[in-house]
Amino acid sequence: MNAAPTNNAVAVQSSNGRSIDDLIISVSASRLTCFQQCRLKFMFRYVLGLVKPKSPALHVGSTVHGVLKFWNMARWKNEQPTLKQLHDVYSSQWSEHQESQPVEWGDDQDEQIKMGWRLLETYFRESPIPSDEKPEAVEVSVEADLMQHGLPNLVGILDLVRSGGRIVDFKSSGKTPDPAHVAHILDTQTTAYSILYRETTGRRESAVELHHLVKTKSPKLVVTVLPPATENQQTRLFRVMESYVDGLQRADWIPSPGLQCASCEFFNECRQHC
Repeated sequence: MNAAPTNNAVAVQSSNGRSIDDLIISVSASRLTCFQQCRLKFMFRYVLGLVKPKSPALHVGSTVHGVLKFWNMARWKNEQPTLKQLHDVYSSQWSEHQESQPVEWGDDQDEQIKMGWRLLETYFRESPIPSDEKPEAVEVSVEADLMQHGLPNLVGILDLVRSGGRIVDFKSSGKTPDPAHVAHILDTQTTAYSILYRETTGRRESAVELHHLVKTKSPKLVVTVLPPATENQQTRLFRVMESYVDGLQRADWIPSPGLQCASCEFFNECRQHC
């Protein structure tokens, strides 16, 4: 079993903290997921706006995501970047992300740099997306007005929409994902993406694809294809949103102790919380 986090860096309260009223006006899939995981963690991150140093894994993921965005935008412009151009973007993204938010590396920054690029090499080699396929949309901000259901506005950013209405979300992982587990754990996120796509385009998505770049010794790409969201999934998401609004209105910041606490950046704050 993993040990509790040893990161004793003091959390810094920033201007990112938001009022309850503001948080209820609109909500994203990431905020809903955090609220489902642990309400106290949600309070630390979104209400108080506490900020911790960025983890190496998150830095690698952000950098890889930036390169994939560049690759998708290039294809949208009918351009075909070379591997060298993509590596140059990787190096630039690595530096820019580190300057904007410092990372506690320890002694493994060089290995992390190599791992991130190996993930991208694997993706470009094994991606199911043809290099000449033009996307419908890349990194697009979308919003669904759910007022008629008595719910907040749903907002989000779609990483990529492939031709034919296939929503793609890129993720990095330390272990190989199980399709059934992924479908269950990410149900709130994928259903939200489906609703956002439908509200924005007036069309039904054809699928949701989860592209996991797995950081094993020999990196690999695992693609999980999910069918369009069902009516039951939409109903479940709406119930989650209702619970979210109710919890925020009652300031219900009850913690949810479990194995997930081992990797929570707010572990020390949680232990000290009354």
